[in-house]
Amino acid sequence: MIALWLAALLQGQEFQQVRPILEASCLGCHGPQKALGNLRFDTAAGVAKAIVPGAPDKSRLLLSAERGTMPPGGPPLTAAQRGSLRTWIAAGAKWPEGVALGVKTAGKPDERATVEQLHHRIAASPNDPFQPYKTTIPGTVVSFEMVPIPGGEFTMGSAEEPPQRKVKLDPFWMASREVTWDEYRLFMFANLSGEKERADAAVDAISRPTRPYVEMSFGMGLNGYPAISMTQHAANKYAEWLSARTGRFYRLPTEAEWEYACRAGTGAVYSFGGDASKLGDYAWFSANSNSKYEKVGTKKPNPWGLYDMHGNVMEWTLDQYAPYAAGPAVMPWVKATRPYPHVARGGSWNDEPEALRCSARMASDPSWKMQDPQLPKSIWYLTDAQWLGFRLVRPVKVPSAAGMYGYWNSGVEKE
Repeated sequence: MIALWLAALLQGQEFQQVRPILEASCLGCHGPQKALGNLRFDTAAGVAKAIVPGAPDKSRLLLSAERGTMPPGGPPLTAAQRGSLRTWIAAGAKWPEGVALGVKTAGKPDERATVEQLHHRIAASPNDPFQPYKTTIPGTVVSFEMVPIPGGEFTMGSAEEPPQRKVKLDPFWMASREVTWDEYRLFMFANLSGEKERADAAVDAISRPTRPYVEMSFGMGLNGYPAISMTQHAANKYAEWLSARTGRFYRLPTEAEWEYACRAGTGAVYSFGGDASKLGDYAWFSANSNSKYEKVGTKKPNPWGLYDMHGNVMEWTLDQYAPYAAGPAVMPWVKATRPYPHVARGGSWNDEPEALRCSARMASDPSWKMQDPQLPKSIWYLTDAQWLGFRLVRPVKVPSAAGMYGYWNSGVEKE
């Protein structure tokens, strides 16, 4: 009798360890309100469809967690959480009679509260002089450079992208180069950035990409090469993550900021003038790229010290793709509220000169992730956009906490 009582007690403990994992990481997609793939993990009968009691390595639930494809919209399960699932399934996956689970956050801080804390930290930091700077991501040897972009007015758009309008912008810094895999992989994989040894609630609360199912550089190169194929949501979350790591506020540029920085005080078709025959000095594009991206910063910069604003990889902006509003504008931004289309700028290694003009716009499209085999499709990766990346800006004026939240959550997470 004592042996049976001890066995029942251990099984109850195993279930209590698994319960918060299911509630925090699974029920958002596989619960009473939403049952993707006709799977529900809130009841014993529902979870039985995804496990084989006594056989963890034959259980879909555990295999998905170990591949990093579950949960699709949040950080992957930790080794300890996967170990709890494995132990529970190996012991027979006992589920107390009559128990039904509910969606919980497992103690994860509310994102708005986390942004409030992060805002307080950033706003309390001393002001930096408005000049170029190079900074190393804390806990790593990876660095990036920011260039000051003076505030001012310019004519946005062209005859091909009407209507042209006068736009006024505040000063900001912009990254001199596109975000590289050296930087982005620190965000993708916490072990590369030393986060497992750090205790930073603001960093821990930020969602990070699920493990990709393919090698995301597609063989084109990693060290010194631009990161590619991320969704706008992923680029926004990288900006939030970098802000938490550095204590400075970073975000994607608005479409107006991007074009203003690309023109660099000129009014020409390209930042270097209107002669497309000179494009090869400044850009990697269809005529010279050998059908792949190249290392960032290997061509000439524009007059404000920004590399690869033309070509190499197209770059995300914050804006929803929409017709320009007529008339003058101050700090315009069309906040994204729909999954598609969002605005990318600059053209890429795969494009003709016309797509590399300062004013040229590209609208995102669902076809950019057609090869993604996941259901639902990943909110992090665009497997068919191997010519798309991004760079960040840092406004001189630090926005409110609500403003930060709005920038980092522009766009639609789930489609």
